[in-house]
Amino acid sequence: MIDFKVQGMTCGGCARGVTNALQRVDANAVVNIDLARKTVSVNSTADVQQLKQAIEKAGFAVTQ
Repeated sequence: MIDFKVQGMTCGGCARGVTNALQRVDANAVVNIDLARKTVSVNSTADVQQLKQAIEKAGFAVTQ
C-alpha cells in the first residue's frame, strides 16, 4: 500500500479524477481516498514516482 497526502481534493469529482489518473497508470490499482484527511492510499505494483506524477498531472499537489 502506498500512501500520499494530496492537496486540493475537495469533492467526489476530485476523488474520481485522482482515481482515474492512477488507474491509467495501473488498471488494477485499488484506490482509497479520504477527502477529510486529504489522503490517497493505492494498492499497486506501479512505480511510486509514476503514481505521484499521475496525481500531479490531474491537477493536485502531492505533499508527502
